[in-house]
Amino acid sequence: MSVPVWAWIATLAAILAVLAVDLRAHRHAHKVTVREALAWSAVWLVLGTAFGAVVWAAWGGQRAGEYFGGYLIEKSLAVDNIFVFTLIFTSFAVPQAYQHRVLFYGVLGALVMRAGFIAGGVALLDRFGWVLYIFGAFLLVTAVRMVRARDREPDPRTSRSMRLVRRVLPAVEDYHGQRFWIRRAGRLAATPLLVVLVLIEISDVIFAADSIPAVLAITGEPFLVFTSNAFAILGLRSLYFLLAGLMDRFAYLKLGLAAVLGFVGLKMLLADLIEIPIAASLGIIAGCLAGAVIASLRATRAAPAAAVQPPVLAASGQRSSPARHR
Repeated sequence: MSVPVWAWIATLAAILAVLAVDLRAHRHAHKVTVREALAWSAVWLVLGTAFGAVVWAAWGGQRAGEYFGGYLIEKSLAVDNIFVFTLIFTSFAVPQAYQHRVLFYGVLGALVMRAGFIAGGVALLDRFGWVLYIFGAFLLVTAVRMVRARDREPDPRTSRSMRLVRRVLPAVEDYHGQRFWIRRAGRLAATPLLVVLVLIEISDVIFAADSIPAVLAITGEPFLVFTSNAFAILGLRSLYFLLAGLMDRFAYLKLGLAAVLGFVGLKMLLADLIEIPIAASLGIIAGCLAGAVIASLRATRAAPAAAVQPPVLAASGQRSSPARHR
């Protein structure tokens, strides 16, 4: 697959353009409603699907299938990110009006970091083909860990990542609007909003370690790996606001994601013995996810969970929750 430089430039320019439109549309802090989140989710879904159609027209159905396979894997694993985002926002009582700003810059950081991960992963596979088996084994181990830890909800405030952030960033306890930094006693200090952003970026690095090897099992083309990741991540913010209050309804989603990672890991390990067509891979991945979602909705239909909402803030901007950042 030969991708001209102008195609890379045009794609990056299009991504930056839609991000600029998104930033302008949300330049004023406000609570994102379900209706607004649904509209933006539809926009990102249409853009991701339209790009797949462009790939089909330019490079054929096989490459389009690889793009959609990577997009589907990344999109499904992004839902698992929402569990973590919900925990972080709730633990730090982030006002709903400020959450979009955090996720916007989180997406920017994720795009840059994943570009580096993808370049490194592709270079490793090109030079050391046996790395494919390491990726496959890693995905199998990750799938097993996901099954074992599916009912655990770690506290972000006591995590190793949080302890590291506390050592590096001098921080204050109170929110100061949408600001990430303030000057106190002549020195810069991070607000809790910046601490939350750092934790979200760290969580994305962890998730990228799962998702990028999984997408590399579908396609080794850097252009398709990056664009499938990018268009899936672009819709993550609106998907969060759409699903955050319904996450307890997806009781079996982690089992479905574990099945996807397990399948992809086996596909990598058996690549020299069995060649699975891209259409079959798409069908298996979609089937695992659809089965997990349907089973979850049926199991929780009788008693749907209450929406997850951050603690209510007082008019002064102080957190009324006893769980305060230290």
